[in-house]
Amino acid sequence: MFRFGMLKPLAVLCYLTAALLGTTASPAAEEILPGVKRVLFLGDSITYDGKYVAYVETEFLLRQPQRSLEIINCGLPSETVSGLSEDGHAGGQFPRPDLHERLDRVLSRLKPDLVFACYGMNDGIYLPLSDERFQRFHDGIRRLRQKVETSGARIIHLTPAVFDPLPIRARLVPADKVTSGKMYEGYNDALDRYSDWLLAQRERGWQVIDLHGPMKRALAEARTRDPKFTFSGDGVHPNPAGHRVMAQAVLQGLGVPQDSLAAAFSQYDDATSKRARLFTLVQRRQRTMTDAWLTAIGHQRPMPPGLPLEQAEMKAAELSRQIRELEKD
Repeated sequence: MFRFGMLKPLAVLCYLTAALLGTTASPAAEEILPGVKRVLFLGDSITYDGKYVAYVETEFLLRQPQRSLEIINCGLPSETVSGLSEDGHAGGQFPRPDLHERLDRVLSRLKPDLVFACYGMNDGIYLPLSDERFQRFHDGIRRLRQKVETSGARIIHLTPAVFDPLPIRARLVPADKVTSGKMYEGYNDALDRYSDWLLAQRERGWQVIDLHGPMKRALAEARTRDPKFTFSGDGVHPNPAGHRVMAQAVLQGLGVPQDSLAAAFSQYDDATSKRARLFTLVQRRQRTMTDAWLTAIGHQRPMPPGLPLEQAEMKAAELSRQIRELEKD
């Protein structure tokens, strides 16, 4: 069973992130995870990339080795929770997939105990904030939440990652120049609002972990030392340093002590460390099963198919064996 330049960039960012995360209102790990055996991550291409999910799983392997948690990453590139898609998405090849087209099948097939959902980056369609798009995001999130809870699972919402205009400034336009196919230079302002709305739902009893705020603060802090610093070459998809900020935010939101995060994550810089070697194996196992589950469950985004489940499970079992051997070291 599966379980859970830069500035000498990654090491420095680990320190910065631990310092900048601050306290959250999220429940502690012992209040969330008892009885949980299967954890599902849903999201767009950032979740599909999956490094933050693999970091989280690696930390659970090391911090709670007695737990037997199966973590499944079922993120889908381009996906929205709002059902929106811009004109000419992907050069007109296909519209953005809507989570709700596949959600019932995902929940029925995987039967998770706990769901993490990270949406928002694509839901504003890279345009200025609009009441209509904002409402579609609200509605999509509420539908997602209702379906997860009806299935008997619990859900933790994650605020979206940061949009960074700096590395793609030449491709962006101001609000009054936005047309179909153009990205708004201030799009992160819209994501600020999406994140603020999610965080405000804590007052309604929702469990929400903030990724957007810690990423934004860590980015600003890093730029006091290097004005050209970025987490993302394309403005959207975080590099490994960005995924580490996200993972640390998730872990702290689950109750992992803040003061242990910087020291732990600095070990990933050493490719020979136990953490780094475990992460590599966990990431390979997750990628194998993510692609297999996406293909088995079905979706509407054109992409190469994963292995048939039986073959993927055999490959994952061998990776699990290697993980267990490394855990004993």
